[in-house]
Amino acid sequence: MYEELDPLLMSQLRLTVMSYLMVAREADFNRLKEETGATSGNLSIQIGKLQEAGYIEIEKTYRNNYPLTLCRITPVGIEAFDQFQQKLQAYFKR
Repeated sequence: MYEELDPLLMSQLRLTVMSYLMVAREADFNRLKEETGATSGNLSIQIGKLQEAGYIEIEKTYRNNYPLTLCRITPVGIEAFDQFQQKLQAYFKR
């Protein structure tokens, strides 16, 4: 029997953000925007959903008097991503 995949990570943009953060662990909003090719509005909505699930933390601060939004993957997010990856690999082994 196939295990259900995390529906939150089934979104291409959310999966891309999580994949990037699994390696980088932290990135500012503009870096994620560049890496994903997403619009500001769409990226903002999707990182908000990841934050609500506890997969990432968002810190709003300033750098050189400009607003800066930092996104960090959480231990919950790491575990969710690892589980997603393991379950997805199991699909290919059957």
